[in-house]
Amino acid sequence: MSTRVLIIDDSLTVRMDLVEAFGAAGFEVGQAASAAQARAVLDAGGPVDVIVLDRQLPEVDGLAFLLELRAAPGGDATAIIMLSSRAEVAHRLEGLRDGADEYVGKPYDIGFLVATARELVRTRRPQKAEPRTRTVLVIDDSLTFRESLRQAIETSGLAVLVASSGEEGLQIAARERPDLIIVDGQLPGIDGPTVIRHVRLDAALRQVPCLLLTGSGVRHAEVTALDAGADAFAGKEEPMAVILAKLVKLLRPGTSPPAEGAPLRGPKRVLAVDDSMTYLQELSDQLRGEGYDVVSARGGDEALALIAVQSIDCVLLDLIMPGLSGEETCSRIKAAPVLREIPVIILTSREDAEGLIACLSVGADDYIPKSTDMDILKARVRVQIRRRQSEDEKRRTRDRVQQREVAAVEMRSAHDLAAARAVLIDELQRKNQDLEAFSYSVSHDLMAPLRVIGGYARVLIEDHAAALPEDAKTLLNDIDHNAMRMTGLISDLLRLARIGLQPVNLQKVDIAALVRSVAEELQAGEPGHVLELRIGELPPCVGDEALLRQVFLNLISNARKFTRRTPHAWLAVTAPASPQQTPPQVRYQLTDNGVGFPPQHAHRLFRAFKRLHRAEDFEGTGIGLSIVQRIIQRHGGSIEASSAAGQGATFLLSLPAVGPAGGAAATA
Repeated sequence: MSTRVLIIDDSLTVRMDLVEAFGAAGFEVGQAASAAQARAVLDAGGPVDVIVLDRQLPEVDGLAFLLELRAAPGGDATAIIMLSSRAEVAHRLEGLRDGADEYVGKPYDIGFLVATARELVRTRRPQKAEPRTRTVLVIDDSLTFRESLRQAIETSGLAVLVASSGEEGLQIAARERPDLIIVDGQLPGIDGPTVIRHVRLDAALRQVPCLLLTGSGVRHAEVTALDAGADAFAGKEEPMAVILAKLVKLLRPGTSPPAEGAPLRGPKRVLAVDDSMTYLQELSDQLRGEGYDVVSARGGDEALALIAVQSIDCVLLDLIMPGLSGEETCSRIKAAPVLREIPVIILTSREDAEGLIACLSVGADDYIPKSTDMDILKARVRVQIRRRQSEDEKRRTRDRVQQREVAAVEMRSAHDLAAARAVLIDELQRKNQDLEAFSYSVSHDLMAPLRVIGGYARVLIEDHAAALPEDAKTLLNDIDHNAMRMTGLISDLLRLARIGLQPVNLQKVDIAALVRSVAEELQAGEPGHVLELRIGELPPCVGDEALLRQVFLNLISNARKFTRRTPHAWLAVTAPASPQQTPPQVRYQLTDNGVGFPPQHAHRLFRAFKRLHRAEDFEGTGIGLSIVQRIIQRHGGSIEASSAAGQGATFLLSLPAVGPAGGAAATA
């Protein structure tokens, strides 16, 4: 997938420079000289991945156009880099707060700009890694040597990038992220050791192996190379085969590739804070000569405001300033958890021990008198940035170790949990088998004698009543009644025990039809007691139809039983509105005008064998509602009851609702 970038700048020179650089980097480039042209490009070609936006446009302010771009549909998906010669802290704050992803001052580093755009796109649209040819970057100002080395490397099957200066080489390295850098020690402008130092300061490039080339007769070549951070060195006078051998060694399997996921900010950004414009300008010029991106601030308040919105790699802070002093500014930086790792170097005209102690006591990482040679100051800046990078690397290493440890603990926990579940499942299966065996024993070994006892009692009553005295007949009737009651009790107990073992076959159930069917069946079995059935609009639910039939059979049977002595008995079955919940459920309410029950005993209603009325008044085993509750719970629903003595009873139950596709809205 190609990456589209739109350059919006009224300067033809800037546009041509950026179009050439982004085009060479593989971007699909569009350009516009004004906001109107930019709108036309966006309307004609659709969204772009990156916009490089000049702050000063001819007919509209760049900040206003930035807000317009962000407000447009899909505007948040586009990375926007604001480019401006107005790079003071206040201007940077405006751009970053109005929605720019990065703010780059003019004159800009073209390599940094392209690399930043690529990084912003990568974070928004992760690219699938694809196999690629390993690349070597050769930085040498000698065209003859550079070309001969390029040809030799290409014969080894490697791709080669070339640069004639250190500045150009760093730009290409930031943009292309090569697998190896070969750099000449003697270059115009930035020399080879300085190039390597810059590479080592870049989190995205620091793992790239570097080979430093030295001229013949250079003393202490090895010391120079290693001090710069090179992985190896070679003399230009050595045979090409020797240089290639060292190159291959550095590219051996296991060599760390460029850090694709590392944060890429190109040149390290240094914030210089001083109320003296003269010193601030001198300091900025010196640091820019070292390749740093320098941001100037006139006071502590400006510095803190910028640090809050833009990443900074090092702060150079004047000790004595009007307003917020250097000590207070440093103290605030070090007090903030997200900022305290930024190195702070305090600059002051004081050179006494008390000043040093005061600065270090508020958290400064270094203290440099303003009279110090600029070369020493630049070296101190390099040391602090390297120290922070080293600490960041150690922190990332600790994080990786901790992540591996956490993963190992989670794996062990998962293994232990699986083993424990296997043991529990095995134990549950054994208990279920024992329960099945018990149920079989009860069904056959206990029910059979009861049926015999009850049968013999009925035979004596029916066939030998004339020969029996009245008290014997009474006793036989009691035996027959209790044998039947015991049989019903055992049947209910077995049914309650088997509910937990019976699989739940979920399907769409027509509750209205089910209620009518159950009511008609019960009415036919007891025609002498008429119960008026009032059925409202009952939506379907999801459940096991056989089990739900048992639920309504028990509930309607209860209603018939407890309204038997009530004139004009009735039972209303309705579906009150269900509250918003996840997963969705439907509610059903059954209300009768029977004897009801004391409300203070409602919590005992669903316990097995807990009866709220005397057995002489109302028959039953006291298990029916326990069966109802067990079935409802297996469906993931609930049931509750309410009443007042002599005022009827109400049962409210909830069951899974039917989903949009006609199935279960949730797993039962």
